[in-house]
Amino acid sequence: MEPTAARGSLAGLLGIWGVTRAALLLCVLKVLVFPGPDVTSDVSVIYRGWYDVLVTGTFPQDDVTWQYPPAAALAVLSPAVLPFLEYATAFVVLALAADAVTLALLLRGARGAGRSRRGAWMWVAGVPLLGPTVYARYDVMVTAVAVAGLLAAVRHPRAAGALMAFGALLKVWPALLLLAVRRRSAWVSAAVTGVVVAGLFAVLMPGAFAFLGFQRDRGTEVESLGSLVFHVARHHGWEGKVLLNYGSVEFLGPYVSWVSTGALFLTGAALAWLVLWRLTATRFAPHTAADAAFTAVLLFTVTSRVISPQYMVWLVGTAAVCLCFRESRMGRPAALVLVACPVTTLEFPVWFGHVVASDALGVTLLAVRNGLLVTASLLAARTLWCTTVPTRRRIPTTPGPSWAERTTVSP
Repeated sequence: MEPTAARGSLAGLLGIWGVTRAALLLCVLKVLVFPGPDVTSDVSVIYRGWYDVLVTGTFPQDDVTWQYPPAAALAVLSPAVLPFLEYATAFVVLALAADAVTLALLLRGARGAGRSRRGAWMWVAGVPLLGPTVYARYDVMVTAVAVAGLLAAVRHPRAAGALMAFGALLKVWPALLLLAVRRRSAWVSAAVTGVVVAGLFAVLMPGAFAFLGFQRDRGTEVESLGSLVFHVARHHGWEGKVLLNYGSVEFLGPYVSWVSTGALFLTGAALAWLVLWRLTATRFAPHTAADAAFTAVLLFTVTSRVISPQYMVWLVGTAAVCLCFRESRMGRPAALVLVACPVTTLEFPVWFGHVVASDALGVTLLAVRNGLLVTASLLAARTLWCTTVPTRRRIPTTPGPSWAERTTVSP
């Protein structure tokens, strides 16, 4: 690309980022009214309540909605760095900053031979398609850490390992990124970082690991893949209910535990497949770590008992890192994730009432969104396997002499 064209492309990208983010800010700050339930209550009510507990030097041990690793406290406490702003406003400003940092990382990752700005465009387009929910959750902050770790994996394995471990202590899922890291130094760095940070929280703040019990007891959330069973069953006499439980809207009633157990089994099967891939893969390119991370996060998301809208931010971020590499073949799964973003916004918050009611519109939206994610997962897994695992070729053999030829006596 010519320098002038490159500068024009960059200016256009930054301009679109600015316009779309301004629109998101207007929605999340309630200058513009976004349809559906208020997505900012998590920050203004739940996060603020946790903040009041965390500043006392302890974790919210009696609150079952606290289901996050100990470093999540840093995200909840982060608005304290902007004391001149009200808590919710400060949080939104920091979420915007994390968004900007992620874009800067992707633009930096696009430099050099074999690189592309497709990843930056994926991020610029994907985030606004998810609506104001992105700035009303701390997942955009976690995604910024994960993107930094994946981009560092190519040349700075120690930094990558430390960032991935820190991300895992923010919200668990970045631990999946380590599956694709080959350097032993990255694993050592991750182990040291994890032990030190977790140890500090355990010593300094009581209840650092209370979240493990709360997370274990979660059920089947109404937006998950498994929930489709009960959305349909409600129209055929199923006697369960939809209630707010453990911080999310879940199905409660007969057979729910079976579906939840099945989801855990699928997650275990996905993890086993990823381990098998890691043991058999032999062809590694600079983009392989990002491809594997994107695939792992996709599999983890679709098999989870909970598919909250903010999970899509993880997928957009990891897909964007893949697209920074021209040779990555994750273009089609990434495109499916991008298409799933506006469907997710329609499902929550725009028409969430239809989802809760399990009516035709709600079930259709869930079926389409989850179907797109399942298709993207299978396609990404197949692509990852075919590009990294050598195929066994049958060695042609020359047929030997027949029995009659072996028993014929030469004259």
